Amino acid sequence: MESLVFSRTPSLSYSLFSHHLTSPKCRRTHLSPPLPSPSLPSLCNSLRLSPFPRREFRFPLSPNSSPTRFRIKASAQKTDSPPAAAAPEGAKLVPFVISVAIGLLVRFAVPKPVEVSAQAWQLLAIFLSTIAGLVLGPLPVGAWAFIGLTTAVATQTLPFAAAFGAFTSEVIWLIVISFFFARGFVKTGLGDRIATYFVKWLGSSTLGLSYGLTISETLIAPAMPSTTARAGGVFLPIIKSLALSAGSKPGEPSARKLGSYLVQSQFQSAGNSSALFLTAAAQNLLCLRLAEELGVKIASPWVSWFKAASLPAIVSLLATPYLLYKIFPPETKDTPNAPALAEQKLKEMGPVTKNEWVMVGTMILAVSLWIFGESIGVSSVVTAMLGLSVLLLLGVLNWDDCLTEKSAWDTLAWFAVLVGMAGQLTNLGIVSWMSSCVAKSLQTFSLSWPAAFGVLQAAYFLIHYLFASQTGHVGALYSAFLAMHLASGVPGVLAALALAYNTNLFGALTHYSSGQAAVYFGAGYVELPDVFRVGFITAVINALIWGTVGTFWWKFLGLF
Repeated sequence: MESLVFSRTPSLSYSLFSHHLTSPKCRRTHLSPPLPSPSLPSLCNSLRLSPFPRREFRFPLSPNSSPTRFRIKASAQKTDSPPAAAAPEGAKLVPFVISVAIGLLVRFAVPKPVEVSAQAWQLLAIFLSTIAGLVLGPLPVGAWAFIGLTTAVATQTLPFAAAFGAFTSEVIWLIVISFFFARGFVKTGLGDRIATYFVKWLGSSTLGLSYGLTISETLIAPAMPSTTARAGGVFLPIIKSLALSAGSKPGEPSARKLGSYLVQSQFQSAGNSSALFLTAAAQNLLCLRLAEELGVKIASPWVSWFKAASLPAIVSLLATPYLLYKIFPPETKDTPNAPALAEQKLKEMGPVTKNEWVMVGTMILAVSLWIFGESIGVSSVVTAMLGLSVLLLLGVLNWDDCLTEKSAWDTLAWFAVLVGMAGQLTNLGIVSWMSSCVAKSLQTFSLSWPAAFGVLQAAYFLIHYLFASQTGHVGALYSAFLAMHLASGVPGVLAALALAYNTNLFGALTHYSSGQAAVYFGAGYVELPDVFRVGFITAVINALIWGTVGTFWWKFLGLF
């Protein structure tokens, strides 16, 4: 086949791609948000090494000719090297051996406590091996979780019905449907339009630009329940466009002019946006599901969640852009052209489309029912099902959109496995045994429940340096830490909510700690040492705000 290759400089190629990426047509036809969290830090590195995408266009030169391919490449030099060999399939040997060895050591080398049954101990070994594989990544998370579930059934540790029982969980399906809502926001361009309006209104200075993006994400969050989708589908394309227009290019010294600060500010603020609303992140729903299994039932969950999170989250959202402006300042302080660029982009987008209005109406309906539905007998998952049905009936989404949302179906598989195993560990007494052991250890230090609360929350937070997924962290540790809180005398609702809020806040610790972390780091605007440094400093600031403001607010609300 005849092939003509046009090579551009990296910056020009990147600009061409960025223009295409942010166009309304691209959002409606091509863009699919990267959901959910990656399983390994290597994904971040691969994103970092490939910041300039490539697109190919094929069309015939004449009615009788074969298609000619024009390829826009992000390389300053023509490359004629042969394609790289395909990566070998199957499990990665070293992570596989380590993951399996952990389970075998627990099962056969560690003495079984007399309080624990043989079935429970064997399930714990399989569960720990599964968790190790989710962290080390011998296979994609869904595949590894399925192997763990197969092992539990094949060894008769769990009967088939119990092993697959979590696949009918309402919360799991609510999370899956939330991914379809996120696709609707990206496909219609509604999220992009909302964010662009805030750039127009507040974007005359760099600090104002940051606040505009932060506020717009906060407003979108309750109806777009994926931080990764918000990052990759809405905010990163806008940030890239603004940065490039100011001469701030990824991977170059000019990145510090504007792009680095905007990326860091949005990245660090996203955790508080996710913590503010129950439906702003998939892991929030999972936390409450696991809390129910331990007997902690929260009445009117959407309203209760929002009330408890509102004051500390809003204070953190207001403080974060300003504090980062001081500790990680941009070189460009004023952005007088940003409102004009936003205005031009809005003109290019045209008037609000019918599908965007349908998306607005559906989300208002969904959020209203999430708030008030319990009082009229409409559950959260039924609300999500009704919303998705409206989007399908009116053509905002089609069934192919749902079928091709691989992240949703992958999440269904491995979420259900983790939730199912965690639930069975609770039923078999493993979680209560572990929590009682920790509680006895804390009692030897004569700690009051507030002191034990602080120690356990800090440990739960810092352990996330070992995890590459917020949801994986929840599935592995939330139940155990909640049980430890309860055994130490911490009020149940306070413990369940605080751990859940904590789960959102540690999503910005590292470049691999969450899905949005991989998206923002992969943009190429932030150096790795800055990710760790700013992530730790912001974590300390968030801990102080939530620990002080939250304590007084939760006392006022009567949570303790």
